[in-house]
Amino acid sequence: MKQALFDQITRFINIDEREKILIDSLFHFKRWGKGEYFLAQGDVCKEIGFLIKGLVVYFIEEDEPHAYNFDKESDFVCNYESFLTKTPSSKSIKCVENVEMLCISYDRLQQLYEQIIQGEKIGRMISEQLFLEAIANITSFYVDTPEQRYLKFLERYPDLNQRIP
Repeated sequence: MKQALFDQITRFINIDEREKILIDSLFHFKRWGKGEYFLAQGDVCKEIGFLIKGLVVYFIEEDEPHAYNFDKESDFVCNYESFLTKTPSSKSIKCVENVEMLCISYDRLQQLYEQIIQGEKIGRMISEQLFLEAIANITSFYVDTPEQRYLKFLERYPDLNQRIP
């Protein structure tokens, strides 16, 4: 189970056995059922999840929910704005399927940054990746037609149309 997390981390940095043991001690396993919230709008995001199994949807709840992103296996799940600023989230993250994650709190993440040789580098690289995805999504919203956005969605998540109701 943790091997998927180690594989994802080693896409960004090298880790030795001592660091694997530390990472193993900092993350804890959690489950959510289909339809449960990882994060409800108005709550503070207190942890980052690494998705082992399942699918989550990010959405903004107004008159009706507006989905804007999905995460699946081997993705990190979080509202980073709420997580970093410790303020209530303006977005929700809900489980589309039964979900299993490895989770890490803010304080434990700071330990990871300090105690892993390249710990801060992984934080920076993941943040950069999330920033680029956010910019691409914003640009697409203003530039692409709904049909083009849907085709990009299918290209990025070819298997999700079978998993999303």
